Amino acid sequence: MRPLCVSRDQVPKELIEKERAIFSAQAAESGKPPEIVAKMVEGRINKFLAEVTLLGQPFVRDPEQTVEKYLKSKGATVTSFTLFVVGEGLERKKDDFAAEVAAMAKA
Repeated sequence: MRPLCVSRDQVPKELIEKERAIFSAQAAESGKPPEIVAKMVEGRINKFLAEVTLLGQPFVRDPEQTVEKYLKSKGATVTSFTLFVVGEGLERKKDDFAAEVAAMAKA
């Protein structure tokens, strides 16, 4: 997964409000009572925050626990992280096959 932040408190408020508006519109279409809709929206917001935060994501070696729970069991904390994506930032060389064949034909 691609986390945006380390923890829930670092997620921008604008992003949370945007997602809340989307989830509210989706839940309102279900026709359920407002108190049920509110619980549905809060549940979806919690799931969203777990997905976009490093500490909320499942631990790779044991998906039953989160990264946060694993770190607590080892007495460690995370203050920041850097995300590396394989192949990101590499520019591929673009070959012009026709020009290459023409250059070889002239030689």
